[in-house]
Amino acid sequence: MSSTSAPTAISGTPAPVTPRSDLRAALADTSSVGLALFPLGLALGVLVVHSQLAWWWAPVFAGVVYAGSLEFLLIGLVTAATPLAQVALAAFLVNFRHVFYALSFPLHRIRGRWGKGYATFALTDEAYALTTGPAAQRWSGRRILWLQVLCQGYWVAGATVGAAGAALVPVQLEGLDFALTALFVVLAVDGYRADRDIPVPVLALLCALIARVLLPGQMLPVALGLFLSALLVRRALTEKETADA
Repeated sequence: MSSTSAPTAISGTPAPVTPRSDLRAALADTSSVGLALFPLGLALGVLVVHSQLAWWWAPVFAGVVYAGSLEFLLIGLVTAATPLAQVALAAFLVNFRHVFYALSFPLHRIRGRWGKGYATFALTDEAYALTTGPAAQRWSGRRILWLQVLCQGYWVAGATVGAAGAALVPVQLEGLDFALTALFVVLAVDGYRADRDIPVPVLALLCALIARVLLPGQMLPVALGLFLSALLVRRALTEKETADA
């Protein structure tokens, strides 16, 4: 075999992981996510144009801001010429949940300063849900980066297509807003099937209900804070039981 030939995998030995195989794996990982991100991007692009903004603001919002629900809010803030300080405060409140995401996101697997920087920038709800499950514990840093690049690609592509064809689409797109909710229901079900830990979804439901009753206007950050606290207490109790056994 010449020195330029590709190495063959020995029988019983897994084939080496290559950048191309990581890309193929990431494409499979994000196939269901893309079905939700692309139509939501379409809705964003249509809303941008119908808000009397130039069409190119849609890919700019999707590519530079890339913050999901904040981008929809940002359209109204931009058209109303909202002061920058208020925009910054709104962005902080809407995306405060990402502080909790950073606690368990596998950033340590990403190599290089630029890679870590992009992974931090592109840490969305979907990327977090996909990369922190039991099946993702052995994923390489390249695979995680490809996953994030593809998720943003679906979003930017949808926003661009939506803005380009906004004149043919009505401003009210009924049903598209449920696509993201349906996506997270599917991700939650898949997560439970991978690790049938009943107390976790029960705790999540209880925290959501408590937050809904106590502070309905800030339900998401309150629920996340309660859920994090509950998980830490459960972990401490579990470690204590293991030490006493």
